Amino acid sequence: MYGNHARADFQLKEWLDRMKDWNAYPHNASQYLNYGCSTYNYHSDDTGICFASHRRPLFNLRPKYLTFGSSSCSGLRHFPADTHLIAWMHNRSIEYDIVTDHELHKDGVSSIAQYQTVVTVSHPEYHTVESLNALQQYRDDLGGNIILGGNGFYWRVAAKDEEVASILEIRRAEGGVRTWASESGEYYHMIDGGKYGGLWRRNHRPPQQLVGVGFTAQGNFVGMPYKRVCFAKEMDWLFRGIDEEVLGDFGYSGGGAAGFELDCADSKLDGGNDTLVIIAQSFDESNKFMLVPEEVLTTYSNLSGCSSDESRRSDMVYFRTESGSQVFSVGSITFCGSLPWNGFDNNISRLLDNVINQFTS
Repeated sequence: MYGNHARADFQLKEWLDRMKDWNAYPHNASQYLNYGCSTYNYHSDDTGICFASHRRPLFNLRPKYLTFGSSSCSGLRHFPADTHLIAWMHNRSIEYDIVTDHELHKDGVSSIAQYQTVVTVSHPEYHTVESLNALQQYRDDLGGNIILGGNGFYWRVAAKDEEVASILEIRRAEGGVRTWASESGEYYHMIDGGKYGGLWRRNHRPPQQLVGVGFTAQGNFVGMPYKRVCFAKEMDWLFRGIDEEVLGDFGYSGGGAAGFELDCADSKLDGGNDTLVIIAQSFDESNKFMLVPEEVLTTYSNLSGCSSDESRRSDMVYFRTESGSQVFSVGSITFCGSLPWNGFDNNISRLLDNVINQFTS
């Protein structure tokens, strides 16, 4: 969906100079529109692009690709940003396999059934019915889920995978943070038999039901720290080796572990999850984030029942399912960017150590 996103804020000389100085990937999708843009861009008639394929050169899936060429942080997003987590796993000598969204969609839960724990990365935003069902079945019946991203499980998409064509489709219907809006009558997918598109929340599967948190606020590429709010003795394992109450006031992604796009808990949407514990929180105290449009009712009221100031936050949560499976969610896109800070010696890194040990012991 993000492949070859030609960003509107691309600055040719400034970004190319940064790419050269940092020895980054030397090309940007905004320079090569002839390879086809992303579903964040427009056709020449100003309609949004709703189909995409990986069967073409994709610039922004290359290692060291700078998405933000003028930021003061690493500038990495999507797959390049996920290498922060991969580097951490190598530092910790953790063995891992990588399972793609394509495999999850095509093979279902069998693609991950052999694993004790599944970790999702920085931005698990788009899912088909098949991939979401696979994650739901795995969580309910098989193993633990560690969600190290934000804006997760947000848009419903459709996929067609054949030998000669591999196509994704999105319809950006009624609400949601989006770069274009589907026209009336175009809310339904074409390639999955006319199913309704748009937000998973509008399709009766809000992300809070799956992972405990869902998208609540978006800002620029800035990060903030969390503050520990849970001191229950039964959660002390999570803070083993951590004395600080402020967590992640540093990082290569936006300067903090909670940033860019934030997810929070909502008891109205989680399906009655009475085991969910909010571990730490980060609030937008500098008014750098906006509340997602699907949350807004009026100038003074929101669907969650909280004020805008209370809703613009990231919640780090933990819970167990009825089968005993564990779920840990960080509610932030920039979390993984804090892992390599100070040579991987920091409280976010130790926190993830504790989570991995708990889930795999």
